[in-house]
Amino acid sequence: MAKTQDFTAMMKDMMGAMPVDTSAFDDAFKTQASLSEKLSGVYLDAADKSAEITSKWTKDTLSKVTEMTKAKSEPADYAKAITDFASTYAEMSAEHMAAFAEIAKKVQSEAMELMMAAGKDLTEEASAAVKKATKDVTTATKKAAAK
Repeated sequence: MAKTQDFTAMMKDMMGAMPVDTSAFDDAFKTQASLSEKLSGVYLDAADKSAEITSKWTKDTLSKVTEMTKAKSEPADYAKAITDFASTYAEMSAEHMAAFAEIAKKVQSEAMELMMAAGKDLTEEASAAVKKATKDVTTATKKAAAK
């Protein structure tokens, strides 16, 4: 009977001749984790500031509603109170929306800076990994050719 060739030993030899350096993967993982941490910080800071603005807006609105709902001596005073509330609320809304817009601009700017820096880091790491892999493969090929 014909004996089948054992490919296990051949595969081990072949894989051993082409070394794989996993440090590039480790570095990429660390870079990604660092980027995620920084982006999370930016977003959580924005959420905190947004919550503060929302809370202030609610408190301001409730204080103006309290003024509006106080008993008045003349019926015309109720109309004036409602008009004053609407005018004040429109001003408050514009101020608070501008504050939200500032937060959004800051988040966009910081996130873009982080992404650009991460892209630069990843490009440098990838370039270094490719150079090292090329060197390792060239060395392994020379060794295999010398045998």
